[in-house]
Parts: sequence; structure tokens; C-alpha cells
Amino acid sequence: MANSSARTGSRNWNLPNLLTYGRVAAVPLVVALLFWPADAWARWSALAVYTAAAITDFFDGYLARMWSQQSSLGRMLDPIADKLLVAAVLLSLSADHTIAGASLWAAIVILCREILVSGLREYLAELRVPLPVTAVAKWKTGAQMVALGFLIAGPAGDAVLPNATSIGVALLWVAAILTFYTGWDYMKASYDHAGDG
Repeated sequence: MANSSARTGSRNWNLPNLLTYGRVAAVPLVVALLFWPADAWARWSALAVYTAAAITDFFDGYLARMWSQQSSLGRMLDPIADKLLVAAVLLSLSADHTIAGASLWAAIVILCREILVSGLREYLAELRVPLPVTAVAKWKTGAQMVALGFLIAGPAGDAVLPNATSIGVALLWVAAILTFYTGWDYMKASYDHAGDG
């Protein structure tokens, strides 16, 4: 029993999980930098932390599979870390009006889809029905991550690359459209199991 607990504890502190913990820890840091008084340094620092966190999103799962270090905690925490980062950045950028006007709808679609898919995954997990990530969902994630990077850079980015914020907003709409499509796709995929519980 003690050996089993030790092995579980060891798996919880392996490198893939540490990368996931780091992504969670990055969330308040990115938000704090985005709320820093208007300063290019703060924007670039927020972008650097966000980029590092986004990179860990790839490497934690990749390393866990390559080194056979998957754990129940890692599988549970990984999507939570992703959603915390995306939601916190979207809310922060909306609060400081980087995302404003009609573009707020793109942010709302993305947030609603994340909540919907999380609920579907939890429900289907109880029924032991997998909800695999589709190719379109991967494209959505890529567009979303790049869009948020441009928007985090915001005014500081505009000074280096004219219309950087506009590029971010356009990509956010692309991500929102793909988000809506994948959310509907997941809903259809789970429909056959809706009455199984």
C-alpha cells in the first residue's frame, strides 16, 4: 500500500505534470501583467509568459506519452490548465478593451464552447465514452493561441507590426467560427449517448 502511494506521488511530480502546474501558475502572472499600467514592457512580458505556457501545452502531453508517464491527475489537470489560461486572457483583454465591440461575441462563443465541451467530457467520462479531439479542433486551438498572442501584445505589438491588434481580432473570429463548428460537432458525437446515464 505504501509503495503504491509512493508511486502515485512520484507520478504526480513527474516533468509532464510539472509543466502543467507551471501553466496553471502562469495564469495569474499573465493577468497581472495585462492589468499593469499601460507599459510596453508589461505587454511583452505577458506575451513571453503566455508563449511559454502555450508551449508547455504541447510538451506536457507529448512527454507523458513518450516517457509513459501519464497519470490520472495529469489527464484531469491538463484541460483545466488550458481553459484557465484561455478564459483568464480573454476576460483580461475584454476588461482592458483590447477585445471590444462586436469582437466580444467571438470571445463569448469561445468561452461558452469551452464550458460546454468540459461538461460533455465529464458526462461522457462517467459513461466511459471517449470524446476524441478532432483535426478541426486542433486547428481551432492553433488559431486561438496565435490570436491571443497578437492581442496580448496589443498596443506594444502595433508599434512594431502595424495592425497587430487587428490581425489578432481577425484570428479570434476565425477561432470563434471553428469553435462553434467543433462545439456543434462534439454535441452531435455525444447525442447518441445522451440518455445512457
